Amino acid sequence: MAIKIYKKTSAGRRNMSGLTFEEITKTKPEKSLVVGGKKMGGRNNQGKLTIRHQGGGHKQLYRLIDFKQTDKNNIPAKVVAIEYDPNRTCFIMLVNYADGEKRYHIAPSSIKVGESIVTKEKAEIKNGNRMQLKHIPSAYAIHNVELVKGRGGQLVRSAGSKAYVMAVEGAFAQVQMPSGEVRLIDKNCYATIGEVSNLDHANVKIGKAGRNRWLGKRPVVRGKAMNPNDHPHGGGEGNQPIGLPQPRTPWGVPTLGLKTRKRKYSDKMIVKDRRLKK
Repeated sequence: MAIKIYKKTSAGRRNMSGLTFEEITKTKPEKSLVVGGKKMGGRNNQGKLTIRHQGGGHKQLYRLIDFKQTDKNNIPAKVVAIEYDPNRTCFIMLVNYADGEKRYHIAPSSIKVGESIVTKEKAEIKNGNRMQLKHIPSAYAIHNVELVKGRGGQLVRSAGSKAYVMAVEGAFAQVQMPSGEVRLIDKNCYATIGEVSNLDHANVKIGKAGRNRWLGKRPVVRGKAMNPNDHPHGGGEGNQPIGLPQPRTPWGVPTLGLKTRKRKYSDKMIVKDRRLKK
């Protein structure tokens, strides 16, 4: 995948870049594998704003992705098409199983149309094949990793990301995440061979504010630029420091450094923290 640079025909185009989509082989999604959806704009089922700076954006259809694939054990599938998915950073692939069913999977990097893939407890070490962690050698990149067996892949699903099996000891496998964190995961959990497609996603320059609005991202305004009735940091003549004992959220709750994280049981499964210096 390559990056294309636009001609400098305007201020917005001057620093804009995009993907060439050379890997994409099909432009319209499979009708049986898409559903419509209502956008909530960052609001919950009570209509209250729970995530700020979300709203608008281009209309999208949601592609139903199969993150488990375990109900298709030992059934080979053929890659029919590589498609763009507006709901995620990576590309997806349409596969046709030997029993006639079609499904969407996360597309690994460099996979081609016509290749065969399979999900087994112990399969061939091949790009796109899915198998249990205990059978994957440490030299191979993996993605779409299960955190709990049978729940489906939850980890390492964004564009260009990959993880590695470091070792298998007892009932657990040590998996190195893209962040550098090493975590214990049940060795019977499944993962897919290969790194996630669309490696150049991180190199794309948005270029203009309107392009972010297409993605459903609304503007972010600093609290100190607001009025006192809108934010605890607001008010004053000119550019003023925050002036509080501690920075606050728009609702007056302490933030930026205040520890609010409750003890999580998953911490005991972390062998090496991602924040520790190497």
